[in-house]
Amino acid sequence: MQSKAWHLAQINIAKMIGDTITDPVMEKFVAQLEEVNSLAEASPGFVWRLKDEGNNATNFNPYHDNRIIVNMSVWVSLDHLIKFVYHGRHAEVLRSRRDWFINFGKPFTALWYIPAGKIPSIEDAVERLQSLQDNGPTPFSFDFKTRFPEPEVPGV
Repeated sequence: MQSKAWHLAQINIAKMIGDTITDPVMEKFVAQLEEVNSLAEASPGFVWRLKDEGNNATNFNPYHDNRIIVNMSVWVSLDHLIKFVYHGRHAEVLRSRRDWFINFGKPFTALWYIPAGKIPSIEDAVERLQSLQDNGPTPFSFDFKTRFPEPEVPGV
C-alpha cells in the first residue's frame, strides 16, 4: 500500500474566562486536560500534538495574551480529526467550553494540509488562523464547515 502524501494540521485557540490557567474558574477544565490529551494520542489517525515539559500546550503564548491558550495537532486525515473532536469524551468536554472560555466572535480553529512527516510551527499555525479570520476558508486555511480536498501531488 502506498504511503499517504498529506496529513491534516489544526490549530485552535481559546480565550479563558480566568486570568490564568490556574484561576479557580479553570480548575475543572485543567482537571480534564491530561485525560483528553491522552485520548487524542491514543486515537486512530493521531500523528502529533504541541506540548511542553508539562505534557500540554497551555504555556505557549504566541498571541502575547496570557488568557489565550493554544492547541495544535496533526492527524492522518480530516475524518480522523472529526471523529476525535465530535465524538466520545472530547465532545463531552467541548460541550462545556462556555464554562471556561469566552466567544471570540471570529474563527478560532483553522485546518490545513501538510506533507506527511512534517510538523507545523506555531508561527505557521498562527498565520493560517489569521488567514482564515481575514479571508474566510481557502485551501490555505479552512474550517470544519468549509472543507477542501487534499492537494494533488504530481506523480502520486
